[in-house]
Parts: sequence; C-alpha cells; structure tokens
Amino acid sequence: MKTISYLSIVSVMALSVLFVSCSDDEKQGDTTKPVINLIEPEEGAALKPGSSIHFELDLEDDVMLGSYKVEIHNNFDGHGHTKAETSGTEAFAYNKSWDVSGQKNAHIHHHEIEIPANATEGNYHLMVYCTDAAGNEAYVARNIVLSEDGESGEH
Repeated sequence: MKTISYLSIVSVMALSVLFVSCSDDEKQGDTTKPVINLIEPEEGAALKPGSSIHFELDLEDDVMLGSYKVEIHNNFDGHGHTKAETSGTEAFAYNKSWDVSGQKNAHIHHHEIEIPANATEGNYHLMVYCTDAAGNEAYVARNIVLSEDGESGEH
C-alpha cells in the first residue's frame, strides 16, 4: 500500500514539473522586439506650424506586428535645449495609435498629423512605438523643431 502511495506522489510531482516546463516554454515563444525604420521626419527636421507632417516608416517583426503609436510632446524643459516663446501660442502635443496586426511587415506613409497654426515654435520630441502581437515593444525617438522657416510636410 505504501508503494502505491509513493508511486502516486512521484508521478504527480513528475507531471507537475512537466506542466510547469511547458508553461515556461510557451511564455518564452516570441521575445524579439519589432524593428522600426523611421524614414520621415528626419532627426532635427524643421516643421512649419499650420502644416501636416510627412510621416513615413517601415515596421518589421519576426512573427507578427500588433500596433504602432506616434507621440509628440514639447521639449521646453531645458535639458539641453532652448525654451520657446509662448505668447499667444500653445505647445503642440499628439498621441495616436494604429493597428497593423496580421502583418509581419508594414510600410506606413501618411500626412494626417496636423500641426496647429498656433503651435508654439521650439524643440519637440517625436516618438514612435511599435508593439508586436506578443507584446514586445520597440521605440525610436527623434528631435524635431517647429519653426515658421520649417518645411510644410507636403512632399
């Protein structure tokens, strides 16, 4: 009788180890971050308030893409940049996500990011985040400048 109990306990322990090992393997499936190639705007691009941003990038993942997000925020806080004059203007901010699920590669090209005409001129950060279907995330950061002397984005 004790032999049966001992065998039962050993069998249950062996099965537990097997199931835990399988669960860990499944969690470790896709651990590779997607690749972002941001073509436009380029680093240091000067963009004109009242125009749209020429936005172009390529996304790639080894398994499957999920979504990408563009975030733009001001960089007026003095960490190595000049402060902008703010009389009669508003700091520009943008945050939007797009779904690219079901694709391993995506070429994105649009002009839908509009810079308001009353956007405060100065230094900004443009961030692009890409998340794959497994939740791995990569990002690219660009410094851009809003200036009346900048490009209109109409390429």
